[in-house]
Amino acid sequence: MLKIRDNTRIFTFFSKRFKYTMANITAADVNKLRQMTGAGMMDCKHALQESEGDFEKAVDYLRKKGQKVANKRADKEANEGIVLASTNDAHTFGIVARINCETDFVAKNAEFIDLAKTFQSKALAAGIKDKEAALKLDINGRTLEENLTELIGKTGEKMELSGYEAIEGPVVASYNHMGNRLATIVAFSKEVSNGVELAHEIAMQVAAMNPVAVDANSVDASTIKREIEIGMEQARAEGKPENMLEKIAQGKLNKFFKDNTLLNQEFIRDSKKTVAQYLTGFDSELTVTAFKRLQLGE
Repeated sequence: MLKIRDNTRIFTFFSKRFKYTMANITAADVNKLRQMTGAGMMDCKHALQESEGDFEKAVDYLRKKGQKVANKRADKEANEGIVLASTNDAHTFGIVARINCETDFVAKNAEFIDLAKTFQSKALAAGIKDKEAALKLDINGRTLEENLTELIGKTGEKMELSGYEAIEGPVVASYNHMGNRLATIVAFSKEVSNGVELAHEIAMQVAAMNPVAVDANSVDASTIKREIEIGMEQARAEGKPENMLEKIAQGKLNKFFKDNTLLNQEFIRDSKKTVAQYLTGFDSELTVTAFKRLQLGE
């Protein structure tokens, strides 16, 4: 028979867990995970309970259980604002910036848009390479940060430069998606004939397909480890032999690289070719050296 002290400890553990899962996992949380993954409502609820409300862990839990999870990347609530990308006239330097506000009404405000475009133009001309320097950029005698503070006072909404990226290269292209909610910049290894137009096509590819890295060698070690762990758990859930799990997981990792790294993705204008094959069709040495992608809601 258990001692009273042991019974108390067990009761405390389960009561705390029950309290958390019942009180903190809301219908909104479940629906958010469902929108992110496409999994069923009960599966999403159970995943959140098992992950104690951590959405990233809940997604991994669903994947490990063999659920087909949509790659919607909608794990964060969308913020309003504007995203702009541009390059210098020589197409050797490009920037992409995201300025957030709270509502679509303010995002369409002329003063907000003018400030964003003026900042973009001055940051490009000054060759600003990082967010810290961008915040200190002089715009009409005040820093960007001071200009945003003044506009906050007029609109009553929070505003911030939430993202700023810059890249350089022999050829750099930019792409602004309709509505200025998404923009990209891409750098290439060398100049080629019609290089700017070609680069623009790849910048559109980055916008449409949202790759995680340029190629397999550019994927960070933590992501690779995570995908292998998920692949092994999926194979185990399917009843595969233990001695085959790592090999199966490696195959799934290669599929991840194909779908999620830019050079290995199918080219959106010609699905018979990868992006790498499309580029080397113009020049055997042509490749992408870097890209940046910013979107509202990330």
